[in-house]
Amino acid sequence: MTMSSDLTLAHRLADTAGDVIRPLFRAAFAHEAKADASPVTEADRAAEAAMRRLLDAEAPRDGIIGEEFGAERPDAARQWVLDPIDGTVSFMAGRPIFGTLIALLQDGWPVLGIIDQPISGERWAGALGQPTLFNGKLARTRTCRDLADAALATTGPQYFADHDAEHFMALAAKTAHKRLIFGGDCYNYGLLASGHVDLVVEAGLKLHDFAALVPIVEGAGGTMCDWNGDPLNADSAGHVIALGDPARLEDVIEGLACSH
Repeated sequence: MTMSSDLTLAHRLADTAGDVIRPLFRAAFAHEAKADASPVTEADRAAEAAMRRLLDAEAPRDGIIGEEFGAERPDAARQWVLDPIDGTVSFMAGRPIFGTLIALLQDGWPVLGIIDQPISGERWAGALGQPTLFNGKLARTRTCRDLADAALATTGPQYFADHDAEHFMALAAKTAHKRLIFGGDCYNYGLLASGHVDLVVEAGLKLHDFAALVPIVEGAGGTMCDWNGDPLNADSAGHVIALGDPARLEDVIEGLACSH
């Protein structure tokens, strides 16, 4: 398959998930806690199941890694990574800042990504070697002259282990910390790709949480890496930096290396 056909399929996957999710938003739906105490709803499971059916029909040799139903064909060189609702807590609260994440890995490296917000109709699409598009138009990150000017976002302090939280707060103290943004999950990365946020830092992410974000951020002019500055792939531990202006990367890594 070509990158163009892969992107077409990714958009169809996003459309398919959105068709399942929208009728359940701010409606009655079943939900429960998973083994790690995180919530899962019938919308998460139904949306992933629908995307899997489409992939089985259109790309039967490709592997699938999904948040809700695990891995199929794990030895395939091409792997579709699905997170039907990244930000289930926001979805359950009726906040339209969750998103469907769709990634394609080639030999463990992210080469294509979609962030789709099915309620507001916002979609970011990125692919290796191509510019990121937001609803079909070019998306670009913004420059950041100094780390002290950076608007920093993260999903929430409760997702950091104690040691990681100390390093995050040390970095936050060096940014425009009065503008620190909590909440947003994948939506923050879309905002970064469109030039509204400068920096997103998180820890403990799974592959399905970050794989789709890499081509989107990098195709918009930003950079993504782990807390050591290494590129993200299927073996990454989940300590993630997304930065709109790559010129500030050394400052960010230095800030994270500090602790109270």
